[in-house]
Amino acid sequence: MKTVQDYIRTIPDFPHEGIMFRDVTTLFNDPRGFRIAIDQLLHPYAGQPIDKVVGLEARGFILGGAIAHQLSLGFVPIRKKGKLPGKTIEQPYTLEYGEAVMEVHDDALQAGEKVLLVDDLLATGGTAEAGIKLIERMGAEVIGCAFIIDLPDLGGRKKLEALNMDVHALCEFEGD
Repeated sequence: MKTVQDYIRTIPDFPHEGIMFRDVTTLFNDPRGFRIAIDQLLHPYAGQPIDKVVGLEARGFILGGAIAHQLSLGFVPIRKKGKLPGKTIEQPYTLEYGEAVMEVHDDALQAGEKVLLVDDLLATGGTAEAGIKLIERMGAEVIGCAFIIDLPDLGGRKKLEALNMDVHALCEFEGD
């Protein structure tokens, strides 16, 4: 029986030489693999109260939308600066090669709502941390952070756990 990791393609030297890019589009392309991933991302949160699913740009939108549909919940996108049409709040964060800004509509979450944060990959944790800060600034509570892939050597899990986040990943790859 195939695991989620079996559906993920590795592309060497993308986007830069020396990087082993973990491509989840091959997972999304396979109906069985995609179903397994969604079910396994949801499993640890079964029975927990969740009000909204938040997905981080861009592959987190695919996962978050599917999870929100499965749970009959609303979906909230957190996007790169300048991509959302309404009034937003923003959160800067640090990348390996500079800085960026994430945004969410200022009316997307209500105080007290319980939120599941999802994305495809946890690397350094910068994007997820920015998403968590946006969610918390709106008064909502992150009940968990779910990812397909964790790259433990890059320290993202430790960063999120230091923020008292519950972190769930379906598989790990060593290195970057």
